[in-house]
Amino acid sequence: MLAVVLLIWQQQRLTNSEEETTTPTVTETQATEPELGPRHQLNYQQWVEILKKEAKVASEKPPQNLSILAGDSLSLWFPPELLPENRSWLNQAISGETSDGLLKRLNLFDNTEPEVIFVMIGINDLIRGNSDEIILENQQQILGYLRKVHPKAKIFIQSILPHGGAESTWEGKEKLLKIPNNRIQQLNQQLQTIASNQGVKYLDLYSLFVNPEGNIRSELTTDGLHLSPQGYMVWGTALQIYSQQAVELPPPPKKKDKVKVKI
Repeated sequence: MLAVVLLIWQQQRLTNSEEETTTPTVTETQATEPELGPRHQLNYQQWVEILKKEAKVASEKPPQNLSILAGDSLSLWFPPELLPENRSWLNQAISGETSDGLLKRLNLFDNTEPEVIFVMIGINDLIRGNSDEIILENQQQILGYLRKVHPKAKIFIQSILPHGGAESTWEGKEKLLKIPNNRIQQLNQQLQTIASNQGVKYLDLYSLFVNPEGNIRSELTTDGLHLSPQGYMVWGTALQIYSQQAVELPPPPKKKDKVKVKI
């Protein structure tokens, strides 16, 4: 499946390269620094209020083929034009979000009726020094909560991406250097086990983004942490394939264990 994603992405790159020969050149600044708008300056609570309102609209007027993105800034700034078509997308991500923060606000979209939910969370936990045990416990509670509240939805937990290591230019580079990428890889292996135990799907994006040295591929990132347009194209291709598969899968088996949500 990973090979299929990369093949499709490479074909898209070839197509885009051919189009560039007949279209005006885009400057480097335009390509790597999209206009974020006033939302970029919102504080956490302001973001929560906006996401609450957007989820309310989606619950009152349920769109067809609803898919939800839940996570941090990587999901938040996913260019809408690179998301899979023929689906309605509700972005419930917040910049700087942690697994604990996401867990506490999952109720914002309780009343929606998604077909698919994609979760990616964890890198900010690592940056803040949270232990693997805390991250995995929160991830397990997130998945359990979603399965309980959205029993008809196909849920995907996505792997934590590698970072750029010493080649990173992100302002918090020294924090990234304290997080070995092999630790992220091991954490992802445990996430995959949790997903299997919870009856949800695991989406291995790590393998798509990592280079032979174990860091994120330079063409897929802007600063060693955040993604470039090419990075979102790879991710979007994976979402396209897996979301299409998801709607064809039978619903996961129900479990009777209770889900405790931290307050």
